Amino acid sequence: MPTQKQLQVSTGQYSDKGRKDGNQDFHGICLPREPQLSSKGVAVAIADGISSSEFGQVASQSAVRSLLEDYYCTSDAWSVKTAVERVLTAANSWLYSQTQQGQGRYDKDRGHVCTLSALVLKSTTAHIFHVGDCRIYQVQGQALEQLTQDHRVRMSSAESYLGRALGISGRLEIDYRTFSIAPGDTFILATDGVYEHVSPEFMLGAMARHQDDLDTASKLIAAEAFRAGSADNLTVQIVRVDQLPAAQAGDIQQQAAELPAPPLLEPRMVLDGYRIVREIHASSRSHIYLAVDEASGQSVALKTPSIDLQSDPAYRERFLMEEWIARRIHSVHVLKPCPATRPRQYLAVAMEYVEGQTLAQWMRDHPRPGLDAVRGLVSQIAKGLRAFHRLEMLHQDLRPENILIDATGTAKIIDFGAVRVAGLMDGAPGQGQEILGTAQYAAPEYFVGEEGTARSDLFSLAVLAYQMLTGQLPYGLEVAKTRTRAAQRKLSYAPLSETRRDVAGWVDEALRKALQAQPQERQADVAEFVHELHHPSPEYLKRRRPALMERHPVVFWKGVSLVLFLLLVGVLGVQAGGR
Repeated sequence: MPTQKQLQVSTGQYSDKGRKDGNQDFHGICLPREPQLSSKGVAVAIADGISSSEFGQVASQSAVRSLLEDYYCTSDAWSVKTAVERVLTAANSWLYSQTQQGQGRYDKDRGHVCTLSALVLKSTTAHIFHVGDCRIYQVQGQALEQLTQDHRVRMSSAESYLGRALGISGRLEIDYRTFSIAPGDTFILATDGVYEHVSPEFMLGAMARHQDDLDTASKLIAAEAFRAGSADNLTVQIVRVDQLPAAQAGDIQQQAAELPAPPLLEPRMVLDGYRIVREIHASSRSHIYLAVDEASGQSVALKTPSIDLQSDPAYRERFLMEEWIARRIHSVHVLKPCPATRPRQYLAVAMEYVEGQTLAQWMRDHPRPGLDAVRGLVSQIAKGLRAFHRLEMLHQDLRPENILIDATGTAKIIDFGAVRVAGLMDGAPGQGQEILGTAQYAAPEYFVGEEGTARSDLFSLAVLAYQMLTGQLPYGLEVAKTRTRAAQRKLSYAPLSETRRDVAGWVDEALRKALQAQPQERQADVAEFVHELHHPSPEYLKRRRPALMERHPVVFWKGVSLVLFLLLVGVLGVQAGGR
């Protein structure tokens, strides 16, 4: 079978102190091997320490090394933007703390301060991060297009200062942009000691003459800056895209294409070392069997694809993605995959076996549950969702059948076939927003073609909470029919008071807020929603101060008891006086 095409680039770089006593610039390029080449891409970074500080070189070196080392240690489920920004934010915090401990506390020009520009090429996309006045250019025909904007404030023709840099402030603001790339695209990264003294024509000429030796081209550009009178450090990096990866590259896609689908399984059959006991569940999308690992004796839930969808490449890929996702999430409230102890021969996934019932069955068994029971389950499901959200994943198919409750009452989220992983979407720009979840529980934004957010999963969680309390859906089946924002504004929420008068008004208010059609009107995240299920929100208290019995029931009943006691004493006193 032919080898999958991979991302290939040519690079060159050069740095020199120039006419200065030391070199406060720092630069680096990381060209990883697979699987990180596909999951993380190629990273290029250049930094320039401020010349007024003796710690400029320390700052620039620390910033570049932190980026190139720590970026590749972040979760491959994160988007490039999240991963790089978190790494740079951490680097900035360290630099700023060093600045505050030294003379930079009183004079930022003497602190651990540097500028930085970085380029990450992942799949068919370029990601640019920029703070300060290093520059990134892209070759456009016979010209250079500047892709970054200098964060330098000009006071006069002879005086200026940095408006933004690493180490200046505890808060870091990073410019970010992204765009598609093509073979032949070429990028130049340079510090101000170079670009202020070398013309675009010279840079283009040097790269054209030495296209097979970009290190030499970089050195010639730096030498030209020196010849033109530059008094600063001189650093140049050149990156050219030679080949882009195939549209579907990577281990999961390859396995999805190559692995044969298993046959319909019967008890006592053995598949990939798992002996089938019985079928647990069957649907139009998959079959799930209780099986025993013959090597360990452990019971597992073995999932195989539906026969009707076995030839669908997108379905096969999503099927294997479930295991990939599960291996990256660590939460007692998310179903775990079984350890991979032997090669896979068929398209099947082994997950932990949980003996219990689905939330759908639990609701049938508890048609009118107490508020505390509902809160407990919602809190557990929310913890599972937060484990997804911390890795920039959206579940997108939260429904009663996708929640398992074991014998101990522990709730677990299952079925990851609709999960959206931000880190994988970086390499697939322009994909349509297919609704993968179940319509009755999907957030309204999906039906107007918008991408989901953590607040979309929050909406689904709130639907579950509402259904547990009432046995109904908050909007019936109307949400899936609304294909415009105008139609969604007409959705009418049915208050809990219509069916559950025993539930406090502020709990209903928390649900109403989480079930708003507009995502920005909901709580910020699932944790805030869970908190508001247990405590009245400040907004609610401002609008309507609850009665004392609702706010402090113990105090209320103590007060009632005291009043009754005083009345009793009074009655007894009157009787005694009559005698």
